[in-house]
Amino acid sequence: MRNYLKVVLALVVFISLMSFQKNSKSEKSTVSSTTATVAADTLTWKLLGDIKYVRKKHAAYGEVEFPQVNMKLKQYHNKTVYLTGFIVPIDAKNYALSKNVFAACFFCGKSGPETIAGLKFKGSFPKLKTDTYLTIKGTFKVNETDVDEWIYNIENAEIVSKI
Repeated sequence: MRNYLKVVLALVVFISLMSFQKNSKSEKSTVSSTTATVAADTLTWKLLGDIKYVRKKHAAYGEVEFPQVNMKLKQYHNKTVYLTGFIVPIDAKNYALSKNVFAACFFCGKSGPETIAGLKFKGSFPKLKTDTYLTIKGTFKVNETDVDEWIYNIENAEIVSKI
């Protein structure tokens, strides 16, 4: 009887260890796939932040600082890009993707307008919570002339992953 109990106990320990090892492998693959998604970003906030401003006259607003986007960034205009950031709700029908969380975003005066990209979603408007960290795929648009619009926009946006 003792030998039987030892065999059963050894079998239970063996199955438990195999189960644990299997779970550890799946957790590692989840982490690496998330990392791969973030690493696959086409644009970085550092690149988006490499911007200059030129003061010019504007018919409605007087003197305004217009953005001058660097040439490397202009190459992405009208191309599909991936960008990871925090969701910031603008109003009931608009979101933006931000380098920073809502408490430190562009609207709070802690960052410049280059740290945010307007989002126009493909299909139906998703329900997202403030500060959700996610990766977006879409068509990148650069704006250097319309002061009433974002400097950067991502059109036909799709959520690639929520982290």
